[in-house]
Amino acid sequence: MSINPNIAEVASLLAEPSRATILTSLMDGRFHTASELALMTGITPQTASFHLSKLIEGRLITFEKHGRHRYYQLANQDIASILESFLTLSSPPEVRSLRQSSQVQSLREARTCYDHLAGKLGVDLTDAMLANQYITTGETEFIVTAKGEVFFAHFGLDLYMLKRKRRAFSHACLDWSERRHHLAGALGQGLMHQLFDLGWIVRVPSIRAVQVTEQGAQGFKSVFDL
Repeated sequence: MSINPNIAEVASLLAEPSRATILTSLMDGRFHTASELALMTGITPQTASFHLSKLIEGRLITFEKHGRHRYYQLANQDIASILESFLTLSSPPEVRSLRQSSQVQSLREARTCYDHLAGKLGVDLTDAMLANQYITTGETEFIVTAKGEVFFAHFGLDLYMLKRKRRAFSHACLDWSERRHHLAGALGQGLMHQLFDLGWIVRVPSIRAVQVTEQGAQGFKSVFDL
């Protein structure tokens, strides 16, 4: 009898294609109903409910009940990080339509990675902050410089409050499509929320891609030289 945690139990949850798609769909960091997840996955709401029950039992997702509806979300940031790691090992999807090709390209360009920005935009933004010496590279995280503290404050981020969150502050997350690191953690979350609030990026319906607005293109150029 093994004294180790049951890895096979978790692996079996991820091995089912519909459940894997549900989990990656929830990596946009938002709550979704069973009907929404069924539509994203291409299965019936009844089948989605079955898979969601399994994922709840496995402690991979949680839900909140409001009225007659249940709203599902990944259990925590750690689950999102593990899923992102699996994505770096996974082979690219087989593209079978122009619509799917467009969606894949959108995800590679810019997307949410649970609660921070990823894809080419996330990596390029991190590189720009490194080039401008707002952050430096640590062992497993990015370190905010004195110049960076001034910059982030002017950009509207409260670093003191972000550091008080019970989570990593500036974790370096490996990007599955770019195979390079982007800024995650509480600082990555705060930065992404600020970009949404400024109207520099907007969500793309149905998938976790984001799109840079005209205002955002100007902002990224003037503020980050990006």
